Amino acid sequence: MQQIRVGIVGYGNLGRGVECALRRAPDLKLTGVFTRRPPDRVHIRTPGVPVRSADALEAEADTVDVLILCTGSAEDLPVQSPACALRRPIVDSFDTHARIPEHFAAVDAAARSGGTLALLSAGWDPGLFSLARVWAGAVLPGSRCETFWGPGVSQGHSDAVRRLPGVADARAYTIPVPAALEALEGEDAPPLSPREKHTRVCYVAAEEGADREAIRAAITGMPHYFRDYDTQVHFLSRQDLEREHPGLPHGGRVLCRGRTGWEAEHTARMEVRLALDSNPEFTGCVLVACARAAWRLYTAGERGARTLLDVPPALLSPLPPEELRRTLL
Repeated sequence: MQQIRVGIVGYGNLGRGVECALRRAPDLKLTGVFTRRPPDRVHIRTPGVPVRSADALEAEADTVDVLILCTGSAEDLPVQSPACALRRPIVDSFDTHARIPEHFAAVDAAARSGGTLALLSAGWDPGLFSLARVWAGAVLPGSRCETFWGPGVSQGHSDAVRRLPGVADARAYTIPVPAALEALEGEDAPPLSPREKHTRVCYVAAEEGADREAIRAAITGMPHYFRDYDTQVHFLSRQDLEREHPGLPHGGRVLCRGRTGWEAEHTARMEVRLALDSNPEFTGCVLVACARAAWRLYTAGERGARTLLDVPPALLSPLPPEELRRTLL
């Protein structure tokens, strides 16, 4: 079996999650890790795989079929995804929902110019939860879907806080509002605003001498991340942050309700739910499946940007179509 050669760009929590997932994917193999840190300070777990500077990406083009970008949505991916998509197929996990259309347009133009394929905003939301919302709208026209995240640590939100001046480390938790979950059990629950559905709680280790009130204001006023939510900011030492918040759990659910029958007299309810011990490890599993699909689309002659909404499910699976039909259909 010819394996798909995968390169990881960025070796933080998500990059390590992708590395773990690749270990269990027999048709893919890790052939390189690319980092902005000094390569000799980055120690990966896969024997024999080189760690290179991110500046070496172009020179290493012949060693990688698909790049999985494991960097941040706030600042990195808007620049890195179009640049990398000019040269080879990529997968990214851009997760700023409000900015996905502009990100898609920029990467689509780059991928078409370079003759490559990019599978964008892959993960569980956006990603798997997006599929659940589309399924509900397709089979139950006029249905209402509400998405809840958490309780758990958001990788993208935590990264956005860590990028602020004066922040040494941070964890950003997303917590559903119990009253909002209860309201959805009612037959005629009103639409809910982001603030009514979730709260954000940030634990921040500030650098010595940093202006904590300026950090607090920057967090609570950050568009697309915290501004539309009731957000709490708590400061603690880096040692306490690492001791009290060592894990990266997360999860969520999509609740969809619609009507069936001649007079729409019956209620139909669909729900998709995730409970994750490790957010980055699970997201890494999704990205690896998407790398498989991206390479298959590319080798079939497709070019430009795609999302999971555009990918046939069979292309994500390592199983051949006949086995999928026999065992899972």
